[in-house]
Amino acid sequence: MSSGLFPIALCLLSAITVAATNLFVKRGGDVLSTRMIVSIAMALSVVPIAPFVPMPTPTIWAALSISVVVHWFYQFAMIRALHRGDLSLVFPVMRGLAPLLTAVTATIALNESPSPLGWLGLIIATGALIVFAMPEGKGAKHPPLKQAALFWAMVTALGIAFYSVADANGARLAANTETVLTFVVWLFLLDWIGITTALFWIRRGAVWSNIAPQIRDGTIGGLLGTVSYGAALWAFTLTEAANVTAIRETSVVFGAIFGAVFLKEAFGPRRVLAASILAIGLMLLEFAP
Repeated sequence: MSSGLFPIALCLLSAITVAATNLFVKRGGDVLSTRMIVSIAMALSVVPIAPFVPMPTPTIWAALSISVVVHWFYQFAMIRALHRGDLSLVFPVMRGLAPLLTAVTATIALNESPSPLGWLGLIIATGALIVFAMPEGKGAKHPPLKQAALFWAMVTALGIAFYSVADANGARLAANTETVLTFVVWLFLLDWIGITTALFWIRRGAVWSNIAPQIRDGTIGGLLGTVSYGAALWAFTLTEAANVTAIRETSVVFGAIFGAVFLKEAFGPRRVLAASILAIGLMLLEFAP
């Protein structure tokens, strides 16, 4: 694995663009419908280049099959979490725990593990992400986090860890044998099926009325999502999976900034402090010997 500024730049590009994607998803109002349109737009965005990339080898097809299944697992868990708790309450858990769980999973599956100082940085970053992503605002009234919502938010974080490790493995295999674009293109072409099936099942009888108002924001979010996850997959070939996930999850910081600027949401001193602590944790993780 290489180090240096380029993998960090890719991860930050991924974080900024995924935060912008989430801005459009949140602005749309219907998370499930907009997320489905995002996934379809991401698939359509790679169709023009699909004929020009090599077909996957049997090894890459095997890696893709694992990645697609764990992506569907993540989407199913995310939908269950969002149906049982507010986005502002389950989002900190699902995104905040993901880097730490990715590091544990990558240690087992990819035989890559942070140094002791890196583990410390990862734990600091995880705690800061959870604190940062919690709702801001004086006197804000939020319903309590139900046990079912908490459970599915934790399962979602596990799903993020699983797909991060599976995608890191697939992207590296593709980069070694053909081109990482093969893995990117075919992952996007297959990923949309899971969440689309879920939407048609959950919203049966009212599918079009749910998705029609979200088409514009979902399409823009999908194009940004293509850039975001394409950059992340590239970064997976250059540095450890835990590092990519940890830096990419700074999207919650950029998302809060976008929310403050474009949606007039509160930022607050707690988030300033948490963002500073997050930066310290990420520096320890990335530059630890």
